[in-house]
Amino acid sequence: MATTGSGHVPVMLDRVAALLAPALEPEGSVLLDATLGRAGHASALLSRHPGLTLIGVDADDAAIAESRELLAPYAGRVTLVHARYDAIGEILAGLGQPTVQGVLFDLGVSSPQLDDPDRGFAYSYDAPLDMRMDRSGPLTAADVVNTYPAARLARVLREYGEVRFARRIADAVVRERSKGPVTSTARLSEIVRDSIPAPARRTGGNPAKRTFQALRIEVNGELEALRRALPAALGAVAVGGRIVVLAYHSLEDRLVKQAFAAAAADTTPPGLPVRLAAARPRFKLLTRGAERPAAAEVAANPRAASARLRAAERVLAAA
Repeated sequence: MATTGSGHVPVMLDRVAALLAPALEPEGSVLLDATLGRAGHASALLSRHPGLTLIGVDADDAAIAESRELLAPYAGRVTLVHARYDAIGEILAGLGQPTVQGVLFDLGVSSPQLDDPDRGFAYSYDAPLDMRMDRSGPLTAADVVNTYPAARLARVLREYGEVRFARRIADAVVRERSKGPVTSTARLSEIVRDSIPAPARRTGGNPAKRTFQALRIEVNGELEALRRALPAALGAVAVGGRIVVLAYHSLEDRLVKQAFAAAAADTTPPGLPVRLAAARPRFKLLTRGAERPAAAEVAANPRAASARLRAAERVLAAA
């Protein structure tokens, strides 16, 4: 969910808009923005499509409050919901809107969240270890760092951050917390740096980057939420409707790739002489692999560098 320094210019906006345009152009179309953030994509799409209405969902109460102001010019066409995106099935049912013409996910942490020291997402600021996207959530990064046994903490770092020295870092955290709780981003960054062999510190950027990513994913249950949300989102897309997903690391993108591939697959059992009508693909893929931002966009906004975009269109109603 990276944005430029203004906080409101979203990643790959023109490509996202072009992919969604055929579905959003008809009067009365509905877009579900499952990760509203600061409404960068949503505002642009509402401006481009005067007949469009928006359902905007975000787990961050600050994002909802700010988006309400940013989207004030479109107030009559906007419904905002403070919730996690794995609740979109219930949200749409509650709104009496079982299907929509467009779905957008812009995953990950937003620039305003990264740039707010009090949220504890970034290793570049000294801040309390928090990392909750939904600040009413019960689990913080400090809870993970100070209570998980070393083996469990190492598994989080390895699985969610693909951290090379996961067990060394976990063991170091456990040693340090025995002297007193580890409660700040700066202290954790220091522990990570000191745990890694000197040659490894000199390559790949800040050595704490992947550790912080892993903790954020664990705190917010991001992969589990995405795994639940994708089937609900695909199921909500009307025939002719489109879904676009921006992911920012390989674990997210892998889930999206798998869900899209399954939706676009012919499930006729092998060996049958004809394709079964009931087994025809429900979706067609609109992107070949994952598309990446142009070099000019990455130069202007380095946080966009890791973006991976995939899109699909529903071509057949659900059985």
